[in-house]
Amino acid sequence: MKKILVTGSRGQVGSDLVATLRQQYREIRVVESGRRNFSDTINQEFIYEVLDVTDSKRLSKIIEQYQVDTIYHLAGVLSAKGEQNPQLCWNVNVNGLRNILEAARSYQLKVFCPSSIAVFGANTPKFQTPQVTIESPSTIYGITKVTGELLCQYYADRFGVDVRSLRFPGIISYKTPPGGGTTDFAVEIFYQALQHGHYTCFVRPDTRLPMIYMPDAIAAILQLMEVEPTSITVRSSYNLAAISFSAAELVAEIQKYFPNFTCDYQPDFRQAIADTWPAVIDDAQARQDWGWQHSYDLTAIVTDMLEHLSLKSSEFGVLNSEFVFN
Repeated sequence: MKKILVTGSRGQVGSDLVATLRQQYREIRVVESGRRNFSDTINQEFIYEVLDVTDSKRLSKIIEQYQVDTIYHLAGVLSAKGEQNPQLCWNVNVNGLRNILEAARSYQLKVFCPSSIAVFGANTPKFQTPQVTIESPSTIYGITKVTGELLCQYYADRFGVDVRSLRFPGIISYKTPPGGGTTDFAVEIFYQALQHGHYTCFVRPDTRLPMIYMPDAIAAILQLMEVEPTSITVRSSYNLAAISFSAAELVAEIQKYFPNFTCDYQPDFRQAIADTWPAVIDDAQARQDWGWQHSYDLTAIVTDMLEHLSLKSSEFGVLNSEFVFN
């Protein structure tokens, strides 16, 4: 039986990934973990362990206890929160990853570790950002992700660790609330449209960023992890893309369902971060090496988000009365 450990399992990506792993791969055992104790809210048939990834001894104990052979390492501090607490961001994102890679070396584990478009910076080409290019991030989050990519490459080259990684664009999902990232506006806006019919956006209307819908992100992770090692030519992190849109284009798409929905723009410190990131990513290497293809465009994302969030309306108040699907 395959035995998987997911760190940061209750976060944005982890929540969807764990559910998909359990649904699609009945023969595997999934051990969830996170810094907080969720044991009172998790179905008793599922395994959850409290784990701070900076604690290497606790990590080793869990690996040995459950005979883990694969780790999906999703624990991390995101861009906006990282700027508020740089020390914590470095400790979790770099030292935590190093512990995971050391464990993978010692126990012969397979590892997935996400990176981010935050590795790029003001000197990086904005359009069709290539797989190999200048990485000059201006945030501590981006710096930790560049460091993480280099660590992954090192452990693969030096120790033969089977580590695989994706440079994620902004991820849009409905299952969990935003987690402190610079692309959070693309999720927050749906909640505000449904609740209040108005949103105050923290980036300019012309801010264009790469985005991906969660089902596509999960599909990419699973596809990358299933491919034969000989097909993988990038051990640092693959560029991953789906679509790119501006904040104003997202507003216009939502207004197809809410004609009276309004949005104003009050850029804050996150605008400066977004300005250093690419607008369109070239992910040809991923498409060539392991056949990556996305499924959701902007119209499909907005439709699916509103449909699912409308079903969750009881969690965040009264649904906007003008909301109807044609």
